[in-house]
Amino acid sequence: MPREIITLQVGQCGNQIGSEFWKQLCKEHGINAAGYLEEFAKPGIDRKDVFFYQSDDDHYVPRALLLDLEPRVIDSIKTSEYSGLYNQENIFVAEKGTGAGNNWANGYKQGESFYDDIFDMIDREADGSESLEGFLLTHSISGGTGSGMGSYILEKLNDRFPKKIIQTYSVFPDDSSVVVQQYNSVLTLKRLIENADSTVVLDNNALHRIVGENLRIDQPTMDQTNSLVSTVMSASTTTLRYPGYMNNDLVGMLASLIPTPKCHFLITGYTPLSIDRQTESVRKTSVLDVMRRLLQPQNIMVSAPTKTGKYISILNIIQGDVDPTQIHNSLQRIREKRMATFIDWGPASIQIALSKKSPYIKSSHKVSGLMLANHTSVNHLFSHVIQQYDKVRKKQAFLANYTRESSDILQEFDIAREMLDDLVQEYKAAEQSDYINYHMNKEFNNNNNNANLQYQYGTV
Repeated sequence: MPREIITLQVGQCGNQIGSEFWKQLCKEHGINAAGYLEEFAKPGIDRKDVFFYQSDDDHYVPRALLLDLEPRVIDSIKTSEYSGLYNQENIFVAEKGTGAGNNWANGYKQGESFYDDIFDMIDREADGSESLEGFLLTHSISGGTGSGMGSYILEKLNDRFPKKIIQTYSVFPDDSSVVVQQYNSVLTLKRLIENADSTVVLDNNALHRIVGENLRIDQPTMDQTNSLVSTVMSASTTTLRYPGYMNNDLVGMLASLIPTPKCHFLITGYTPLSIDRQTESVRKTSVLDVMRRLLQPQNIMVSAPTKTGKYISILNIIQGDVDPTQIHNSLQRIREKRMATFIDWGPASIQIALSKKSPYIKSSHKVSGLMLANHTSVNHLFSHVIQQYDKVRKKQAFLANYTRESSDILQEFDIAREMLDDLVQEYKAAEQSDYINYHMNKEFNNNNNNANLQYQYGTV
C-alpha cells in the first residue's frame, strides 16, 4: 500500500523549487513533460504513487498544490513544457495578484481570507489518497507569501491533520539589503518550531558558496541554485520511491533523526554534485570517499560551524552499486578517525540507507550520497537571525507596515523572538551530557523564580 505525500508549493521561492523538484522526479521515473511514461520506462521497479497518481488516461499527475498571491512564477510554470503535468484545479493564484509585498502579516492575513479555497484543494487531494502519510511544504522563510501564507497553512494543517507528518524544505535568506526579511524570518520560524515535524534547512548563503566553489560557476543563476535544492529533495525521498529494507516511509526515516520534538531542524550535504553538465571534480566515488566528503563543512548546505558542536544523529542515503561490507568498513574507518563528534546522551552512530539509482539517469559516478543530519551548530543560524532582527527592531524600521495589518503584531514579535531564543538554548543544551535533565531543571528554575517573584510582591 502506498504512503502518499502531498506537496504544497507556497510563494515564489516555493514554486521555483517545487518546479525543479518535479522535473527531477519525472526524469528519475521515466515520465515525460506531458506526464506520460516513456517507452523505455519499465513498470513495477519503483513507487511512483507516493508522489504521483494516475488519471483515467494513464497520465501521471503530481500530488502537488501550487499556491501564490502573485502570478509571475506560476504563469511561467503554466507556459513551460511541463504545463500539462499538473492538475490545473490544484493551482491557486490570488485574484488581485498583487502579492504580499514582502510582508509576513499581509501574507498571513490573505492566507486566512483564502482558507476555503486552499483547503478545499488540500481536502480533495487527501481524500483521493489511500493511505496519506503527510505533507511536504516548500517555501522561503523571509518573503511575504512563503513566510506569511506558508505559516497560516502550517498552523491549519496541524489542526486538521494532527496525525500526519509535516516536513518542510525551508529556504533561509542570504544577507541581502531587504530589511523586513528579518521580521518575516522570526515570525515564520515560530510556526516551524510549533507546527512542523521536520524542517530541512536550505541556507542561501551556503548554496551560493557551494555552486561557486565546488562547481566553479562564478555567477550562479536562480535555476542553477534551485537545481541543487531539487537534487537534495529527490535524494532525500529516494528510499520512499525506491524502497529497500529500511526507511521506506517518512515516519521511519524521521524517527531516527529527531529524538526530541523541538530539535527537528535538519542540515544536508550531497556529493558528488552536478548541475547543467557542470560536475564537481571528484575522481573517485567509493563509499568511504563519499561518506568522508559528506562530513566536510564545504559540502554542507548550511552556514554553520559543524567542526564545533555535536551531531545528534546522521542518516546517509547511499545510492549506487554498493557492497554492504564496504559500508561496514567505511563506518569503522570513520569511527577510528573520529571524523564525527556525537552527543553523549544518545547512540553515537551513522545510520545508512542503501537506495537504488534511477535506471533512466546516466551518471559518471558509481556512488553518490546524501547526508541528513541533526547538528547542534544549527543554533548559529538562528542566533544570526535573532541578531539581525534585534538590529532592525531597535530602529523600529518599517514596523508600521506590520502594525497596519495586525494590531497585536508587536506582541507576536516578542513571543516569536523568545521562542527562537529558547530553540538556540535547546540546541546548546543538547551538547551537554546532562541534556536529559534539561527540561526538568528548566521547569524547576522557572518555578523557583515565580515563587520568588510572588514572595517579593506579597502575593503568597
